[in-house]
Amino acid sequence: MTGLVALPSNAPGGMDAGLGAHFGHCDLYTLVEVEDGQIKSSKVVPNVPHQQGGCMAPVQYLAGQGVKMLIAGGMGMRPLMGFNQVGIDVYFGGNATTVNEAVQALLQGSLPRFTQQFTCGGGGQ
Repeated sequence: MTGLVALPSNAPGGMDAGLGAHFGHCDLYTLVEVEDGQIKSSKVVPNVPHQQGGCMAPVQYLAGQGVKMLIAGGMGMRPLMGFNQVGIDVYFGGNATTVNEAVQALLQGSLPRFTQQFTCGGGGQ
C-alpha cells in the first residue's frame, strides 16, 4: 500500500493525535505518507471552512494535497460521493482512537471501506 493518507485529527495533530470523529468538523488533518506498507512521513494541515463550497470544500482541498486515501469515523453521503469522484479511497476508522492506530489498521488491511451504511445525516450527528 502506497500513497498519502488523510486523517481528521484533534489539535495539535500528528501520529499521536486523537482521530477526529467527523471528517468535516475536525480541527485539522494529519497527512501520512505510506510506501510499501510502511509509514514514511507525516505532516499536519489545517481544515478548510465549509462556507466556501459546503462539505465539498474539504474534499477538493484534500484532493489538491495529493491525498489518495482517507480514514474517517463519520461523514455524510455527499462528501463520500465526492471523495469517490476525485479518486480518494475512504476507509471507516470507527474503532481507532489515534492517528497512528488508524494508519496501522489500514496497513494491516483491517479497516473496511467506508460505505453508505456508515454515513450520517451531516452536522456531526
